[in-house]
Amino acid sequence: MPTPTRPLITLATVSCLLLVGCTATSNPDASSSPSETVPATTTTSPESPAVTPSETNAAPTGPFMPSGNTETLANGLESPWSVVMFDDLVLVSERDTGRVLELTEAGNVVVGTIPGVRHGGEGGLLGLATLDSYLYAYSTGDNGNRVQHFPVSGSPGSLTLGEPETIIEGIPAASTHNGGRIEFGPDGMLYITTGDAASPNLAQDAASLAGKILRLTPEGEVPADNPFAGSPVFSLGHRNPQGLAWAADGTMYAAEFGQNTRDELNIIVPGGNYGWPTVEGIANADGFINPVLQWAPSEASPSGIAIVGDSIFIANLRGQLLRVVPASDPATSREYFAGEFGRIRHVFAAPDGSLWLLTNNTDGRGNPRENDDRLVRVQLQPA
Repeated sequence: MPTPTRPLITLATVSCLLLVGCTATSNPDASSSPSETVPATTTTSPESPAVTPSETNAAPTGPFMPSGNTETLANGLESPWSVVMFDDLVLVSERDTGRVLELTEAGNVVVGTIPGVRHGGEGGLLGLATLDSYLYAYSTGDNGNRVQHFPVSGSPGSLTLGEPETIIEGIPAASTHNGGRIEFGPDGMLYITTGDAASPNLAQDAASLAGKILRLTPEGEVPADNPFAGSPVFSLGHRNPQGLAWAADGTMYAAEFGQNTRDELNIIVPGGNYGWPTVEGIANADGFINPVLQWAPSEASPSGIAIVGDSIFIANLRGQLLRVVPASDPATSREYFAGEFGRIRHVFAAPDGSLWLLTNNTDGRGNPRENDDRLVRVQLQPA
């Protein structure tokens, strides 16, 4: 039987949480210029939800921004990497322990430990995704990175993982640059980001799975309409992408760690080549696709991304902030919560219309604060 670990701080119940919406209050900084850092106020008791349960079923439109109100939902997480929903339940992966946790009223309950995870540096248990009754997990094993899926059974608070089935394996792994984000796209296909595994030239090698975004069916087959016949490769020339999200019009975005020059936000197209290691950032080089936005790594190090309405929300590690980019004008951005939560690994668009941030201060590169790491809810309002 799974046992609770450290307790939640302010979560009454997860199901109740999903019925609490975002507060549409005025923001005195709403007119600040692009890339200006906007301060925020932390609270644990949001007032007058502006999104009702019936409204959560409607796709949000227009640009959104943080309202300034935040709430800590869970704490005591160890090197968390990804957060997903399984039905109405919240699951989190821990990179170094290999554990999948369910966040409950009683505490963080261990659903299971992914077998054969080999943690080292940036490797370990990384991205999660869910489809029907299955949990998909990207992790580092003895023979490189792989994606497996697991049948999930049991009731809330006592979920268990069944035997794994491998979707893809043999993705090059290293102590750095493992990629690791997995998401199901609007076409129902599974998209997988892979890093160059500290061997930059692999990113330009079409026969290698490193430095790519891959596309597979949920069963692990290569779709017939992939850009390279018989290959899972969807795009190439990536250094270490860790964010994937789709706008309402189907446009696919990816966030990517640069080396010493530029981190990137890219629009991904089938068969696109994004230049690494030949170019980094906006280079206007023949044969390579420019990012739509770039930053110095010291200001960004973007990991997970999420899209709500017209707004692209980007988690930043070294930058220690949440960056918001309008999809209608992706050459601009604004910054929120600078330094307030430390390193932010993942950002998740919650069913109630709010945004969840997963901090990452216990991964060996941050400065852990009391109760770290945490899952934090950010209320949104129209921009």
